[in-house]
Amino acid sequence: MDLVPGSCALAVMAKMPQAGAVKTRLVPPLNAEEAALLNACFLQDVTGCIATLTSTSIHGYVAYTPAGQETALGGLLPPGFGLLPQRGAHLGERLLHATEDFLAAGYEAVCLINSDSPTLPSSLLQQAIDALAPRGDRIVLGKAVDGGYYLIGVKKAHPGLFRDITWSSAAVFEQTLERASELRLDVQLLPAWYDVDDLESLRRLRDELFVGNSGHDLGDLVPYHAPHTRSFLRSLIGKTGGNGLGPGMGMPAAGVP
Repeated sequence: MDLVPGSCALAVMAKMPQAGAVKTRLVPPLNAEEAALLNACFLQDVTGCIATLTSTSIHGYVAYTPAGQETALGGLLPPGFGLLPQRGAHLGERLLHATEDFLAAGYEAVCLINSDSPTLPSSLLQQAIDALAPRGDRIVLGKAVDGGYYLIGVKKAHPGLFRDITWSSAAVFEQTLERASELRLDVQLLPAWYDVDDLESLRRLRDELFVGNSGHDLGDLVPYHAPHTRSFLRSLIGKTGGNGLGPGMGMPAAGVP
């Protein structure tokens, strides 16, 4: 691919949407198949949000695991999205190697994005891109409300950023800031956003999509409309007996828009 100056890769870090392998903290109330379908909707919407950024210097990718299962992504991604198999034994290694692979391909900046935030505002992605554009080394970090991060943007590969991190814990964001300080890297912070990995955050997503109020002050942020996730959640809410999302939880099945 011929890259224009200042090109930035926006890559969603994703697991293949296979039953029993994704969104396991949502089983129950969902079953394994529903959790996998929800994960696929999240991936469709996060990549769909990236696709709204129309600059020729922005290229969308999915960095996926496990390798060799690319067919599971058939029909899920917007036109023009590339694929990159993840490498590494743990998340830190996979983040580092994805960074190295994109920079080696000629990109001047890389943003690695989680696949669990289907309503992530496109404005946050643009802020990350803009923050990486000026000369000089720096990182961009978007804090997730659970203590991790939903986005990390870099201009150089820094192995130290991903070492000694307690992954899948509430300490990830603060530990990453500590690693950046040790490396004397300038850090540009994005507004916080949330990812969806348990019932509480799924209910927040439900309220955001169907009530128009997640119970949190969004400021000037406009959530992505997440059409695939919205459609699938509507079908779950309407199921007889509910599943922790519908009747009895402040979201009657009847009248869901």
